[in-house]
Amino acid sequence: MVLDKPAGLPVHRGPRGGASLEDWLEPLRMGKRHLPQPAHRLDTDTAGCLVLGRTKPALAALGAIFAGGRADKTYWAVVRGGPVEDSGVIDAPLRKTSSAARGWRMEVHPEGQRAVTTWRVLGRAEGTALLELRPETGRTHQLRVHCAASGWPILGDPLYGGGEAGGLHLLARAIAMPTEPPLAAEALPPPHMRAALAACGWRE
Repeated sequence: MVLDKPAGLPVHRGPRGGASLEDWLEPLRMGKRHLPQPAHRLDTDTAGCLVLGRTKPALAALGAIFAGGRADKTYWAVVRGGPVEDSGVIDAPLRKTSSAARGWRMEVHPEGQRAVTTWRVLGRAEGTALLELRPETGRTHQLRVHCAASGWPILGDPLYGGGEAGGLHLLARAIAMPTEPPLAAEALPPPHMRAALAACGWRE
């Protein structure tokens, strides 16, 4: 199954407790022995398509698709500034770093893991741009770091330079999986992104 995860809801319960997607899995059991489980990750502040497996065999099959890079993932992001070109590829390895002052984060580093993102501009406004992002790899915070390292951080990203106002403007817009039968789903933009999207020319 595919859920439209709201922004601000973590997928897993953290060490400090609080609400998470795990609190809402029981109603989705629907007669199965086990609770459905996420087959991949979405950041807490990222809204949109999240794939879950309803059985252990299904979860294993979905995991193999993601691990093999065969899931077709499409994201929308509103970024500050924006690229000069209309499309391109970001090929920049990422690694985790941490400090007592700033906590942990991801950074572009030649010794990091391979990370590749293709992108194209869907619309522009004064001071912002709407990008379609397609990650070819699935590194933690990949899209956020790649955009920031390119000089156009995602709007509302306090960790990587996009500012704190209005929430993270990153949406897992669509997902397509080569399952049998094929699985495809699309998520509408969350309320906090709609004004910025409309400024860039998006119409519902």
